[in-house]
Amino acid sequence: MSHSKSFLTYLFCLALLTPVSWSQKVIVLGNLQDGGSPQYGCQLNCCSVPQPNEYISSLGIYNDTSAYLIDATPDYVIQAQHLERIARSPIKGIFLTHAHMGHYTGLIHLGREAANTRKTDVFVMPRMGEFLTNNGPWDQLIALENIQLILLSPNKQMLVDQSINITPLLVPHRDEYSETVGFLISGRRRKLLYIPDIDKWSVWNQSLELLLKEVDFALIDGTFLKDGEINRPMSEIPHPFIIETASLLASLKTEEKNKVWFTHFNHTNPTRFASSKDRKELEAQGYHFASFGTEFNLED
Repeated sequence: MSHSKSFLTYLFCLALLTPVSWSQKVIVLGNLQDGGSPQYGCQLNCCSVPQPNEYISSLGIYNDTSAYLIDATPDYVIQAQHLERIARSPIKGIFLTHAHMGHYTGLIHLGREAANTRKTDVFVMPRMGEFLTNNGPWDQLIALENIQLILLSPNKQMLVDQSINITPLLVPHRDEYSETVGFLISGRRRKLLYIPDIDKWSVWNQSLELLLKEVDFALIDGTFLKDGEINRPMSEIPHPFIIETASLLASLKTEEKNKVWFTHFNHTNPTRFASSKDRKELEAQGYHFASFGTEFNLED
């Protein structure tokens, strides 16, 4: 055998013996509540100057071969393009949390008037699927096969790609049109909990404190900092105030608090801004605040 053939054989065997390293990452593509910012009708300072890279709450999940979105927001185009650029892959599917405007209306960009996609997988809970199937214009996306619905079941893992599992967790949240879920995203070595919307931790049938012990990262509802933040009854749009969550978790060790990243900020929430005194105090306790581009590695 010639030296060149021997060398090629050596390289081939080396490639077979070298372990393949798959990256598994979750990226924050938005951190704002459904109305975004500037929010229509707001005359306050919080909406006077648009902030760069502030979009409605969404996550991207990607590895070396594929990419998935959690929620299709009104900022879908920017978010989807960014995810596809960093993943170097087209979006393979979209997981929806519920039927509030900031979490599914971006699907309109997949329709005939826009991208006219072909059978994009959209993962939904049963009531969410019924809502899309029985109401326009979403039913047209299904009829024209721009999207195809894949039903999820609560607490049942779905393997989406290369050992990335996603498990929907039912949460209470003004379920006018659909149920609401958060997602537990499990990679090879790490787990991430994502709950952008919930009414109150106290009315959930699971313990946030116990879940934190089981995961490596938790992106959770930080819509409002405290009561009185907006000029209408906040009971109409219940969310756990950040100060309530911090009080609930006060007894945890710092390393457990370090797992918490608040997201889904209302435009009035001062902790949107890194300069906020309230935010700095919470960060000193160990908590974090999600922003566009924040990444979590599920592999290392």
